[in-house]
Amino acid sequence: MPLNRILVADDEESMRWVLSKALKRKGFSVDLAKDGDEALRMIQSSDYDLAILDIKMPGLTGLDLLDQIRELKNELLVVIMTAEASMKNAVEAMKRGAYDYITKPFDLDVIDAIIEKIDKARDMTSQVSLLKEELKDRYQLEKTIIGNSQAMREIYKTIGKVAPSDITVLIQGESGTGKELIARAIHFNSKRLGKPFIALNCAAIPKELLESELFGFEKGAFTGAVERKLGKFEQANGGTIFLDEIGDMPLDLQAKILRVLQEKEVTRTGGNQSITVDTRIVAATNQDLEERVREKAFREDLYYRLNVVPIHLVSLRERKEDIPLLIEYFLKKTCSEMELPTKQCTSDALTLLSAYSWPGNVRELENTIKRAVILSSDPLLTVDDFSGLRSHISAPSRNEELSLEALVEMKLRSSLGNLDKMESGDLYGLILQQMERPLIRFVLEKTRGNQVKAADILGINRNTLRKKIQELDIEVKKD
Repeated sequence: MPLNRILVADDEESMRWVLSKALKRKGFSVDLAKDGDEALRMIQSSDYDLAILDIKMPGLTGLDLLDQIRELKNELLVVIMTAEASMKNAVEAMKRGAYDYITKPFDLDVIDAIIEKIDKARDMTSQVSLLKEELKDRYQLEKTIIGNSQAMREIYKTIGKVAPSDITVLIQGESGTGKELIARAIHFNSKRLGKPFIALNCAAIPKELLESELFGFEKGAFTGAVERKLGKFEQANGGTIFLDEIGDMPLDLQAKILRVLQEKEVTRTGGNQSITVDTRIVAATNQDLEERVREKAFREDLYYRLNVVPIHLVSLRERKEDIPLLIEYFLKKTCSEMELPTKQCTSDALTLLSAYSWPGNVRELENTIKRAVILSSDPLLTVDDFSGLRSHISAPSRNEELSLEALVEMKLRSSLGNLDKMESGDLYGLILQQMERPLIRFVLEKTRGNQVKAADILGINRNTLRKKIQELDIEVKKD
């Protein structure tokens, strides 16, 4: 971030006046202190990006104040001024942690050069720090977007296609489906990696504050605007801004968002200067924007500008095959965060969780798993640990059939645990035997014990069926 707020401390009024005028003309917010003690009080009560201090002042000297700053706010950059161009002063100032040292009288171009150097250094440091954080977040993100269903695989493909460009994306889906995760995935896989990703929930901020949050404001723009503030678009310059719940944005602000998309410019509240921004927009909503357009609650031109590439996130009930994977992930994540041994769900509990409709989607599932892990003292979570869900499952839903693959996977996950820790053995034969017995029993029940018909349905020889019945100790009931 560039420098914004500067403190000038000097016992010479003329020097304070000259520096203040020059710095304010360049758009900086400047505070003045006539001695070291006043400067210390101001530093203790306010945040500054840079302090320009005279070396000799009544009370605390510039060097004494520098020592205090290094203890109180080590990140504050300090430039020392002195009328005595001695090597001793220069060495002492730099040794105590000053960023730079200048000798009076000096040309104002010297201050400009120092500020430019600081801005470049801060920008580079910020980019390196941000890149480290984003690479870390990207690694985490690759583990947190969970799902192998066809719907999720299509979304992964779309992310791969749109991420490298600056095309505008509109993510639509119910609350709790993970819209921000998808937006972050687009950013982290784009050429804007290492630049800011700024998220703003348009529905969470009062209408009267939303404009200043988006576009910033100038000092004195309204009561309480004691200093200039950069808006989210400027903060996201070079990177991506994620406008969540954009369907709730007031119409007058929609017009200003449209202007940003068209002109790539913003104007701060209370200002009259257009500021160019290079910001990619990814928007999201849980509403039907086409319906909002028909209701005249959303601008049609903005809708078409945002909906260049639509991504629709399906609800969790539409991708139930991903539920076992999500459960496994949330169990490990919660236990790790709470420093607990890893817990698992019984097959009956997994069946119950897969039968529930999850109106709150993935977010609701995560909170449900978290609550069960916290409240249960057992390593295995049973149906009783999710008893609150049963009353919300209608009879047809409770008996809803999962795919055979999902059922087998749930059984394996709940009964086998960590395969790395298992000793070698006839796992293949064991699993097949566990599947054969219920399969043969089921077919015999449906054929009322008619082994000829059952063998025909199973596609095996009658003698093979008889042998299996004996081996698996299956009781054949005949009507």
